[in-house]
Amino acid sequence: MASVNTVLGSVDSADLDFTLSHEHIVLSAAGMRQTYPEFGADRQSIIDAGVAALKEAYDEGVRTIIDVTTFDLGRDIGVMEAVSRGSGVNVIPCTGNHLAVPRAFWGAPPQMVAQLFIREIEEGIDGTGVKAGIIKVASDAGGVTEREEVVLRAAAITQNRTGVRLSTHTWSPDRVGEQQIRILKEEGVDLNRVYIGHSNDDTDIEYLLGLLEQGVWLGLDRYPGGRTPGTPNWEGRTEVVKKLIDAGYGHRIMLSHDHSVPLCQPTPEMQEDRRQFNPDGYLFITRNVLPRLKELGASDQDIHQIMVNNPRNFFEVD
Repeated sequence: MASVNTVLGSVDSADLDFTLSHEHIVLSAAGMRQTYPEFGADRQSIIDAGVAALKEAYDEGVRTIIDVTTFDLGRDIGVMEAVSRGSGVNVIPCTGNHLAVPRAFWGAPPQMVAQLFIREIEEGIDGTGVKAGIIKVASDAGGVTEREEVVLRAAAITQNRTGVRLSTHTWSPDRVGEQQIRILKEEGVDLNRVYIGHSNDDTDIEYLLGLLEQGVWLGLDRYPGGRTPGTPNWEGRTEVVKKLIDAGYGHRIMLSHDHSVPLCQPTPEMQEDRRQFNPDGYLFITRNVLPRLKELGASDQDIHQIMVNNPRNFFEVD
């Protein structure tokens, strides 16, 4: 067992239970609420919507989400605390950086950036005392940029120093996970502590098996999917899950949505579009993907392994 930081304090990894491995509550940009509070829904409305959505998820069995909202995505610890307390769902917060790499980081030594991430793990985030439970980094189409590499190496230094697990955003059609792994290996990171996310935006099984053979965990965490032209729909993504189970890797994969509360979108039209895209929210996997997996031949044991055992083992196993 291991202790895992959540927004309401540390919990034992054995108590994480059914876990969604890559989600958001709030999704915005750094400084938006403080500088332009009139842009979009008010904070209390977002809290109320988040509590309602995750309370519904709790009632259908979800017990934990890993919230990989970095500061440049508008991370708001107060909102996350309120939603967790009101819904009963554990919320694991992150340190790190998404794609909007701050100008101040561009030429900085990774060791300097790492000290910021380490502080958020060891002391707390934004002066709240809430400690990050995971490290988040991001690279997208075209591969790891020079600026993103600074953050990735800083995250590696942080991981080596603290032991806190590392989760990545990738673009699988460009095989970006391979580049991330190469850099992490150069920094001496134990790949058993690394989660390569967004690995289900295509159906290249050879690429996915290659990642798994390196020793990482795989996040199949964009559901429903199919919105970007050329990417698979949710049924195609679920067939990939079953192929990985059949290949013997059911013990190294995790599922999630990359969902956020629709009210975070700035206009009613955008909010409704998000609801239409995923009407089940944090429950799309529970209501659609898991039944489909069983139709494809997955067992209850397979599903328990993926949704309960794997997230727990990710935080425990060395």
